[in-house]
Amino acid sequence: VKDERIPLSYGQLGQETNGAGGMFKAFRTIPVILDIVEDMKELCPDAWLINFTNPSGMVTEAVVRYGHWDKVVGLCNVPVKSLFDEPPLVGLDQQDCLFKFGGLNHFHFHRVYNKHTGKEITQDIIEAMTNPGVHIGPANVFNVPFYREQLQSMGMIPCSYHRYYFREQEMMNHLIEEYQTIGTRAEQVKEIEEKLFELYKDPHLDHKPEELAKRGGAHYSDAACETIVSIYANKNTTIVLSTKNNGALPDLPNDCVVEVSAIVGSSGPQTLTFGPMPMANKGWLQAMKAMELCVCEAAVTGDYGLALEAFTLNPQTTSGADCKEIMDELFIAHEKYLPQFKDAIEKIKASGVTIKDDKARALTEAGL
Repeated sequence: VKDERIPLSYGQLGQETNGAGGMFKAFRTIPVILDIVEDMKELCPDAWLINFTNPSGMVTEAVVRYGHWDKVVGLCNVPVKSLFDEPPLVGLDQQDCLFKFGGLNHFHFHRVYNKHTGKEITQDIIEAMTNPGVHIGPANVFNVPFYREQLQSMGMIPCSYHRYYFREQEMMNHLIEEYQTIGTRAEQVKEIEEKLFELYKDPHLDHKPEELAKRGGAHYSDAACETIVSIYANKNTTIVLSTKNNGALPDLPNDCVVEVSAIVGSSGPQTLTFGPMPMANKGWLQAMKAMELCVCEAAVTGDYGLALEAFTLNPQTTSGADCKEIMDELFIAHEKYLPQFKDAIEKIKASGVTIKDDKARALTEAGL
């Protein structure tokens, strides 16, 4: 809630894996995951870490780069949802289509082919998905349609989270409206989960509650279970996951973590070549990966200046005074979860920075 409300109080995006909120989720989460990795080295050195803790791509990057643990994959439900949702738009089933994914977690693109004819059907899906009233994204992403001409030009299908970049103004307006009325997404989810837990108390519940569809996160079980089975049974299944690049995306270094299609067997994922990105998307991708690497290093080292570099790089945080104030407020809001930034937080507090959003300040004062 604080990750979302504090940036929105300045009119900037606060979202669980995008923008200021996503970066602070990484600052809090990465050290915890790295502690788990240290336990794994001692207790189960042959095990694989299957992660879908968000921000999944940055967490996986940190595990590889700073945990020195290659037996890790990051998972996300967004690619899986594309596999289910897009083929019916052009009259096909999932098994009729071949998908190739390339990019970063919550910032990937994909192309689609008809398995029977070998014909690429990406443009057919783009035309269908940009028709009025079509929504094929997850429940937690507001349905602002992409511009058809932009997608046709790039020749790839962006993931749902690209709305935060390609339709930033409209997404921002929607989030601010919710912030001022019914509450942010996190606040809405808390209400949904309270209802769900009440429903689950009933031992006679024999159907999927309607509220669950509003929660977001559909198909996580599909992604996780299929990955585990593919590694354990050496199935060599093609799965979309975050792993070392190893040449799949030539526009990024081989040792960085990317989200791509890979053949997964007992030796782990073998990435499939996606190829170079079109010019504009190459620029986006390299800037986003630079931001992610700054976030990961800052999370490990507690370097305030590097955190500010990440905020300056991130497209969802407008650089300048407001950006720095948002970051400083978030440091105060999450102080007890950020021991690596202790010295920086003491300086921020001494400078007189206070949390301006009433609800976020109240939660902080309550120790939440």
